[in-house]
Amino acid sequence: MKFEMNLKSAWQSFKRNPVHQYKKTVLSSLLIGHLACFTAQTIHAADPGKTIHSYFIASETGFDPVATSDVYSAVINNSIFETLYSYDYLARPLKLVPETAAALPEISADGLTYTIKIKPGIYFSDDPAFNGKKRELTSYDYAYSLKRLVDPALRSPNSWLIEGKFIGLDKVVEQARKTNAFDYKAPIAGIQTPDKYTLVLKMNEKDYNLPMILAHGPTAAVAHEVIDKYKNAQGIAMGHPIGTGPYVLNKWVPSSRIILKASPSYRGFIWDYKSNDFNDRKIIAEMTGKKMPQIDTVDIQIIEEAQSQWLAFKQKQLDWVNLSAGIAGNVIENGELKPEYKKLGMTLSGQPGLSAYYAFWNLKDPVVGGLTTEKIALRRAMAMAFSKEKYRNIVLKGIDTVLRFPIPPNVVGYDESVKSSIPYSVRAANLLLDQYNYKKGADGYRTLPNGKPLTITYSMTSSTANVATAEFWQRSLQEIGIRFKTKTMQFPDYLRAQKQCSVQMGTQGWVADYPDGDNFLQLFYGPNINSSNFNCAQIPEFDALYRKSKTLSAGAERQDLYLKMARILERYTPSISTTTPYTNTVVQPYIQGFKSHPMTSAYWIYIDTNAAKK
Repeated sequence: MKFEMNLKSAWQSFKRNPVHQYKKTVLSSLLIGHLACFTAQTIHAADPGKTIHSYFIASETGFDPVATSDVYSAVINNSIFETLYSYDYLARPLKLVPETAAALPEISADGLTYTIKIKPGIYFSDDPAFNGKKRELTSYDYAYSLKRLVDPALRSPNSWLIEGKFIGLDKVVEQARKTNAFDYKAPIAGIQTPDKYTLVLKMNEKDYNLPMILAHGPTAAVAHEVIDKYKNAQGIAMGHPIGTGPYVLNKWVPSSRIILKASPSYRGFIWDYKSNDFNDRKIIAEMTGKKMPQIDTVDIQIIEEAQSQWLAFKQKQLDWVNLSAGIAGNVIENGELKPEYKKLGMTLSGQPGLSAYYAFWNLKDPVVGGLTTEKIALRRAMAMAFSKEKYRNIVLKGIDTVLRFPIPPNVVGYDESVKSSIPYSVRAANLLLDQYNYKKGADGYRTLPNGKPLTITYSMTSSTANVATAEFWQRSLQEIGIRFKTKTMQFPDYLRAQKQCSVQMGTQGWVADYPDGDNFLQLFYGPNINSSNFNCAQIPEFDALYRKSKTLSAGAERQDLYLKMARILERYTPSISTTTPYTNTVVQPYIQGFKSHPMTSAYWIYIDTNAAKK
């Protein structure tokens, strides 16, 4: 609760006065955050004997920042590529800090022009694409990378981040659609590079979230030489990521194993984070003054099942493990590790997630889609048959938090006072279906109003948790006479099917790209269909309010719009928010510096190992 209130108040303060918050001199900004400690020369402190063993619960899709939108690929991309800004490792509430930028952006008095200086002496990892020469990071790389986000040929799922934002960019995009070729050399008034260390961004309208967007992985810098050398027919380079970050891709067996190695080209930094949190004192004592990164090798496996993850952790084949709902009760008692695990020296790191889970229906689907009253009634009845409390207690073992608002806690725009207008009531759901002529046959199952069979197909991946969720939905819909079947898919295929609007019903989680409610409401914005809008919803009333909200800073007026948008989503029911997770991570005793972070999972950048304890 304390974290939530601090985060909200900090971001609201920032939104009320963004110009003064960001308009700082380069000198004063260099004193803020961890990147003040970066050195111009290469440090390469990684110890060849230090290896981290970690895991993903689902497969990655690839390593081109423009082309990927799943959290697992993002973890790897964040280890290899660098954005202009990032978040302080220890600071709570979250604090935006420079990464490759020399300072936080200078913003013009009208809030429409951002001037960003880039640190000199930052280099890409060595690669044959550079013909044996050291390749320095420049403003041109960021300009190129931003343009790639909206190149129509690349069909980036992240294009929504900057579409319509920069003066003149839309014209170049429109021309590319006509000619089937994006002109990367065409002058764009809204993306300027007056010199190799200066990036100037000119906005069509105010967007108070732009600095946070520039801290999000898809806006990281890639080198055009690398893309030109390794791109596929579509123009993306998924298997050969070369960035300026602390790691390089050493081995990749898709959907099985990923190995990273510390990059000899990385400039390094000195660990010097600060915190007023009493619980951070041990981390600070262990880590302050160390040259980073300390970890040379990162070995990541795909382990879908929670029992397998926990077993591997207990056998020291993994260095930390996030406890699933089914296991947490056996490991944690009264919010602490049970004595037998404490005796082994293990530690518990908890973190309220900046994420939300939704059950959704495809509004382009001929059975459940559309905005007519009988289709809305069908979706609403299914939502009313689903008890969030029972789901939390039975399937999630009481670990996660029921979510009644499309924006989760700890994110600016969340309103804990809001109560959903969709009650849990099997009786009311049945009456609603009866009213709109979804009749029950002799077998007890309903038909469509036209008399044809009604069957809901729920797509999912094959993990135990997803199977349990599907079984709960099946029982819920059986209560209202709706046939239910499942379709199992690999995670990359599931994401692809969502973007193609071919999933009739499913469950999707969204992890904050930046800690503002806008990042969650965009999931329902019509123009984001085929990218982040997995509901395939296009609701004109909602879209108009969303566009208006983008022009406002955090405050009462924007919060009122957020509430109105939430009510519109309830009225049309393209989805229902279900839960928001709380992550409990158990860490091996030999790991130093680990603290759960809401915006990154690439912990190997910030931690160390103690060989004596191992």
